[in-house]
Amino acid sequence: MTEPLVAPHVLEWGYTRSLGPTLTAFFTGLRDRKIVGAKTKTGRVIVPPTPHDPDTGEDVDSLVDVSDEGVVETWSFVSHPRPKQPLDRPFAWALIKLDGADTAMLHVVDGAIETGSRVKAKWRDETVGYITDIECFVPA
Repeated sequence: MTEPLVAPHVLEWGYTRSLGPTLTAFFTGLRDRKIVGAKTKTGRVIVPPTPHDPDTGEDVDSLVDVSDEGVVETWSFVSHPRPKQPLDRPFAWALIKLDGADTAMLHVVDGAIETGSRVKAKWRDETVGYITDIECFVPA
C-alpha cells in the first residue's frame, strides 16, 4: 500500500504589528470593558475601528463608545469545536452589529441564536486588552 502524500501547513503570523492610536484605543477599551468604534466624517461608526474611512480613505473623525449589546446579522454554527477554538462546546461564529455601530463585528456566540437575535457581551473576569476579553456573546 502506498503511503498518502502529506503536506503539513502551519498558519501563523510571524511578525508583530504596532497598533497605532485607533487600535490602541479599541484594545484599551476592551481592557476597561467597553467597546470603541471609529466615527467617520459622514457619521458612520465602524467597529472594530479603523484609522481610515474604508469608503473614502480619509482619517476617521473621532472615536466613540458603542454598546456591548447588539443584533446578530448572520452566523455559522460549529457543532464540533476543534481544540484551539474559543469554546469547548458547540457555538456560533456571528457577525454582530452592536448598538451604536454601523458595521458588524465578528465574534463567538454561546447559546441558541438566529439572524436578528439580540446578544450581549460576556466579559472575562480578568481583562487585559485582547479581543478575547469578551469571552463570547450570549443571548440578551
